[in-house]
Amino acid sequence: MSASAKTSSSSSTSTGNINIDPTGFVKLGSQLPKLASILAQAVSELSLSLSEKQQRTLLLYLDQLLLWNKAYNLTAITDPEEALIKHVIDCLSIITHLPTGALLDIGTGAGLPAVIIAICQPERPCTALDSNQKKIRFIKQISSELGLRNMQPIASRIEAHEASYDVVTSRAFASLIDFVEVAQPRLTDGGYLCAMKGKAPSDEELQALDSDWHIKTIKLTVPRLHDSRHLIEMSAKNA
Repeated sequence: MSASAKTSSSSSTSTGNINIDPTGFVKLGSQLPKLASILAQAVSELSLSLSEKQQRTLLLYLDQLLLWNKAYNLTAITDPEEALIKHVIDCLSIITHLPTGALLDIGTGAGLPAVIIAICQPERPCTALDSNQKKIRFIKQISSELGLRNMQPIASRIEAHEASYDVVTSRAFASLIDFVEVAQPRLTDGGYLCAMKGKAPSDEELQALDSDWHIKTIKLTVPRLHDSRHLIEMSAKNA
């Protein structure tokens, strides 16, 4: 795997407020200027302070995600613009809401949101956990190529992982209750569970957790995405 494949041009491409050098992009190709513009606009709308280098790194991650998708079975989305919005920008929408501290992403898959967080917050230690060896292999390779020194990919089931973290995230769990059950043992005292969800949790789910957890439901606005998105932030009442 390489993020330095040859392209037809090595000149910088103007994309509004940022310039993206097309060198190293394989799958995005002629769509790079448009995608870079969409990303730059989303970054602005989400009030994120990301450098040109960080935005380029996000696009390189997207490029490699699509390039190695068939070999590693990383995503069902193959259209670059749709993948940018539904994967990268979707994950960017939680950045400003995350508590500080070392982070564990459970069931990370292709590294969503772990890799996105690591790119945006290089000072935060991020651990990407998944039992799928091939997907963790992809994250290890892309983390090396992108220079993500704060990223630690681990192939393991959560039940077999023993470290503790200040923040535990997930984008994959269907049930909030199941997420809490497996994630709570990995949480430091005073830590936070942060679950990315589509629809807000049901009253039944919230009531089942209410006795033990402070629960905050944050409605997310994801640029160019019309589907419902929420971040559920939870902290233990006895912490």
